[in-house]
Amino acid sequence: MRLVRYLRGGATRLGALDGDSVVDLLDAALPGIAPGMLAAFSDMTRLIAGGDAGLQAAKRAVKKAGPAARTPLAKTRLLAPITPSLILCSGENYWDHREEKPEVTRKDPEFFLKTGLGVIGPGDDVRLDPAVTKKLDYETELLIVIGKPGRHIPAARAHEHIWGYTVMNDVTARDRQVTLRPDGSSVYNLGPGKNFDTCAPIGPALVSADEVRDPQKLELRTSVNGELRQSNTTAKMIWTCAQLVEFFSTFVTLQPGVVISTGTPGGTAWGSDAELGGKKPMRKDVAAAGGYLRPGDEVVCEIEGVGRLVNRVVAG
Repeated sequence: MRLVRYLRGGATRLGALDGDSVVDLLDAALPGIAPGMLAAFSDMTRLIAGGDAGLQAAKRAVKKAGPAARTPLAKTRLLAPITPSLILCSGENYWDHREEKPEVTRKDPEFFLKTGLGVIGPGDDVRLDPAVTKKLDYETELLIVIGKPGRHIPAARAHEHIWGYTVMNDVTARDRQVTLRPDGSSVYNLGPGKNFDTCAPIGPALVSADEVRDPQKLELRTSVNGELRQSNTTAKMIWTCAQLVEFFSTFVTLQPGVVISTGTPGGTAWGSDAELGGKKPMRKDVAAAGGYLRPGDEVVCEIEGVGRLVNRVVAG
């Protein structure tokens, strides 16, 4: 199932994608909706927390939905399908991304946070604010959505806690993130490099785990103005989705609606920036970035079976 949030009459509504239409879950379920589902069909986190019962109720609502509960997708303004307060992020999770930037050594996943204040939805503008950065970069990433609470979750049981997946562009201010020392070593500042307005486009939909056959076998691509910049597969992750759930649940109890970003592969603009230690990739199947994002650029982040997220860059 593919769940969305969208605007209707100025109000935020929950819906499900069904062909070329958006089914409003509340409208489809009425009359006769169970009292417990009334709140769930009005709030994405509550619906996710409903687990399989909530998912099956949503599927039943879509099956019985008549024309009055449907809106053409082409005429719908989708919002970010979920608005987490924080995003748990794992960086440096693909070897080719490690190879295109200054050398790092670690035995555990990189752990940083992105604020939910930067979340925007599909079709929303990414603002390039010169007071924040002159080196705005893209990073297509698979986002894990937690559905069942847990702490110290073993990787072998992580699937029991994953509700589904979506796409995130981990927009990054590279000149805030990294500084090179005279000896060529680097200093990372992931707080300012990863957190600012419009830094986290998410969407277009939350895809339930039962629709994703294997999260470690998904093609991932990024295009800027139609030019392919990133092309890889989640099979090349250093730490799998299950291992990341285990890792992050070591530190905090994962709750329904918590999201975990799984890192980006090589092909970022950073890889072509010698000033910040970038090392241009030697691949012929993707274009090396000629520079960082500029106003007017269109960024398309695609993950097979999960979604296609499109955002434009505008002057801040």
